[in-house]
Amino acid sequence: MAERVVPESVSGLYLAGLDLRGRRVVVVGGGSVAQRRLPNLVAAGADVVVVAIDPTPAVESFPGITVITRAYADGDLDGAWYVLACTDDPRVNAAVVAEAERRHTFCVRADDARQGTAATPASGRHRDLQFGVLAGGDHRQSAAMRAAISRALADGSLAPHTSTPHPPGVALVGGGPGDAELITVRGQRLLAQADVVVADRLAPPELLAALGPQVEIIDAAKVPYGRAMKQEAINDVLVSRAQEGKFVVRLKGGDPFVYGRGFEELQACVAAGVPVTVVPGVSSPIAAPGSAGIPVTHRGVTHEVVIASGHVPPGHPDSLIDWSVLARLRGTLVLMMAVERVAVFADALLAGGKPGDTPVAMIENGSLPTQRLLRTDLAHAGAVADAEGLAPPAIVVIGAVAGFTDADSQQLPGS
Repeated sequence: MAERVVPESVSGLYLAGLDLRGRRVVVVGGGSVAQRRLPNLVAAGADVVVVAIDPTPAVESFPGITVITRAYADGDLDGAWYVLACTDDPRVNAAVVAEAERRHTFCVRADDARQGTAATPASGRHRDLQFGVLAGGDHRQSAAMRAAISRALADGSLAPHTSTPHPPGVALVGGGPGDAELITVRGQRLLAQADVVVADRLAPPELLAALGPQVEIIDAAKVPYGRAMKQEAINDVLVSRAQEGKFVVRLKGGDPFVYGRGFEELQACVAAGVPVTVVPGVSSPIAAPGSAGIPVTHRGVTHEVVIASGHVPPGHPDSLIDWSVLARLRGTLVLMMAVERVAVFADALLAGGKPGDTPVAMIENGSLPTQRLLRTDLAHAGAVADAEGLAPPAIVVIGAVAGFTDADSQQLPGS
């Protein structure tokens, strides 16, 4: 039989989608490389068998797979439709490829892709679209291109012409603390599919600027102590636009369920029979201190975090907070919507017995380029807020962690 000669110019790979549902896939090796391959294999419905001498704990406990803890042996590929050689021993990987060749089974060789008969693409998903990138063995380039495609699909700059419109309904999406890059991947994907966006004042404006001209943007800004769109009107807009057959994204700053009235909106949608999805967001009472280098918890320092609303002052008939209890806490107290009453809240805590030298940090515009950090103590918090012109949005952190600085990082318990 004549030997088939492949021209040097033919060096590419033939891309194909494998239906692995219920089919045996053997992964030889149980280290970090194998660990990265497992999620997609399991998601594809493959019957995954891992053969490894010393699998990592993550591989050993990975749900939905079989792990055989021993060295690879010839015959382990019996019945396999697809094989991955992922050990750190080139001789073992070569032996796995050789057995796979004999069995006419495609095999990926992780340590030297050219010596295998298949290659794993950098793959991604967008709704019902799957895509893969191969860059001639340059894994960094293929990963970078996958990330670029994913971003473009998520923000709508790359839109499949056959893209199916999102079904009518409402998504309550948390936009994060301010930086547009801190929205979740799912939140950004749904935003790119919106017909209507009902946006809060604290929703990242860059996200709105990226929307196409066909998207209706409704301002639901609720400026503290100023003009406000009534919550009932917001609920009505969400329901009515969805009932018109549109997909509506309610874009909020932070998280929809952390002082965002998101549950009220969910209730309104459910009562009207409108499908509703909740997409949690990065919440400012955690993220704003974090962006300023302040952890709201730290081992050996604080075992509790309390997030309190400053919407109404102590003693107000609508207040649900027992400030005397908060004053006795040893952990971290985070105040939201408290800018106008920092001195009032500080006085209430001092009256409840909280020491005046308790550290206080005030973070304005957390996560944004205009972020500002003010440090003081409880006895002087009100005066510092007034003198420095603290303005919303701002987060007030009270407790030992508020005094943490970069210099402390080498001295704190658990560092």
